[in-house]
Amino acid sequence: MEYQTLNNGLKMPIVGFGVFRVPDKKECEESVYQAIKAGYRLIDTAASYTNEDAVGAGVKRAIEEGVCTRKDLFITSKMWVQDMKNYETAKRAIDASIEKSGLGYLDLYLLHQAMGDYFSAWRAMEDAYKEGKLKAIGVSNFYAHVLVNFVNTVEIKPMVNQVELHPYYTQEKAIETMKYYDVIPEAWAPLGGGRYNPFEDEMLKGIAAKYNKSVGQVLLRWNVQRGVVVPKSTHVERIKENIDIFDFELNEEEMKQISSLDMGYSGSRAKHFDVEFVEMCLAKKIHD
Repeated sequence: MEYQTLNNGLKMPIVGFGVFRVPDKKECEESVYQAIKAGYRLIDTAASYTNEDAVGAGVKRAIEEGVCTRKDLFITSKMWVQDMKNYETAKRAIDASIEKSGLGYLDLYLLHQAMGDYFSAWRAMEDAYKEGKLKAIGVSNFYAHVLVNFVNTVEIKPMVNQVELHPYYTQEKAIETMKYYDVIPEAWAPLGGGRYNPFEDEMLKGIAAKYNKSVGQVLLRWNVQRGVVVPKSTHVERIKENIDIFDFELNEEEMKQISSLDMGYSGSRAKHFDVEFVEMCLAKKIHD
């Protein structure tokens, strides 16, 4: 496993296991357990995924069986928009996520969207960070113009920004901005989120054949070589395949070829600049 060092000195695994769209508790617990057995140490969940408790159960099972210790793991969750009303609602959300996981603390906690009173929510996260409840704090879906304002306003700047990053939406300038402010870029939908068809792309298939890897492994490796942390939502049978990306390296020309697939913001699933998307997020209730 390779690691990125956050701006507070904490080391974060560069490949992780995400549980987005795994609401079934037993399936989620088993997936997390199998992922840890396969070598994953970063587990990515969120309040809006409604499976923080199942993640905690899978983690506890792995620890009890001696697969790992709690200190070996890097558990991430995220605060949803409805909990960003004010400082107090955010504080309750942090405590609720920790309590649901049953893990005592979280290694990384993110603001899930740049919506609501996210400055007040951040102050609650800063305090929880100072208290040791959260080992690192960051943001998600903070586009560059929002991130620049944010890091120049808050007391403790975010350590991570999780955004959509894949060959069809490379966000090169956004990554440059994050690195300038010492914020680690983290990818969601690293294979395109099912909106594209990279597995039928002849160029990608050719690169995969050269290294005796799958197209999925090539795309994950591409992001890793860009210095991007990659939490990957996956099915159990793909767990071992998706972490097996550290025995090859793409050359400069191949990196450019893959990046040439970029389509810009068009085609992105999450329309963060659309009024309808923001209204949908604001109406989605997670915690009381």
